[in-house]
Amino acid sequence: MNSVRQRLENKNIKIIVAFAAIYIIWGTTYLGIRVAIETIPPFLMAGTRFIIAGVIAFVFLRARGAPMPKRIHWRSAAIIGAFLIVGGNGLVTWSEQDVPSGIAALAVATMPIWMVLIGWLFFKTNSINKRIILGLILGFIGIGLLLGPGQLFGTPTFKLTSLLVLMMAPILWSFGSHYSRGAKLPDNIFMSTAMEMLIGGLLLIAAAFLTGEHNRLDIAEVSTRSVLAMLYLTVFGSIVALTAYVWLLKKAQPTRVVTYTYVNPIIAVFLGWLVFSEPVTGLTLAAVVVIVAAVILITTTQTRQPETKTERVSPHIGAARERAAASD
Repeated sequence: MNSVRQRLENKNIKIIVAFAAIYIIWGTTYLGIRVAIETIPPFLMAGTRFIIAGVIAFVFLRARGAPMPKRIHWRSAAIIGAFLIVGGNGLVTWSEQDVPSGIAALAVATMPIWMVLIGWLFFKTNSINKRIILGLILGFIGIGLLLGPGQLFGTPTFKLTSLLVLMMAPILWSFGSHYSRGAKLPDNIFMSTAMEMLIGGLLLIAAAFLTGEHNRLDIAEVSTRSVLAMLYLTVFGSIVALTAYVWLLKKAQPTRVVTYTYVNPIIAVFLGWLVFSEPVTGLTLAAVVVIVAAVILITTTQTRQPETKTERVSPHIGAARERAAASD
């Protein structure tokens, strides 16, 4: 009896620690990105981060006996990595040169909204009911509050280009997430994720050269705190929290796991205000409430989902969910 109780207690402790990891670590990644790109160009920083994480994960998994991926697996991983790592994380990282980290987190928090809408319009992966329609309406109201009338019609607080790039991130991530459901990938979801991070990182480095970022990199000017922030994103954001997330999907109810989607933007907004004095206006707070309410409505609604050959999990981008309950 005591041994059973001890095992249950140990499992509960592990679950609490895993939830703390995805709540806190993924909530802090937006701040980490902003610190990292202070002295490291965004695509170079993001590319380096994911290449390191991908190589570490790939080598570790191969050493543990995971089969070598096939050519078709690499092709699928390249497509998914382009959407998720470059289109999702890369664009968020690039936009944070101008957009506050808290606003970036709120934009990414809309991912479940885009997941449902894009799945319904293009992939026929879910049905739409009144509860989801209400969630979509609330979500777009939240996006309008997030942008604010001043940004659209008055004096903008940040560049419109940065805003548009930021809003494309959750849309591209959603497309990549839906595509990944039917893609041919290794059965080991960690191996699939390692491949996507590795190829996505290489594509980000290519983007850095295409945009001329490599000419802006001055090694002598790279600060210690930017390097530490990048290492934090690599180890904790891309490896530790992701591992905790995948483990939780097996050990806890999905409706509980998805609660990190509600918590991450709140942590990000608070940290942006605390560390960088990012303005938190009434519209920002209203956007937080409305977007979180929309995400709760959508992610707690049961919809018809067709069966797929495999269910996978891909890397998360500062604050986002990918897969059935949302998106990453």
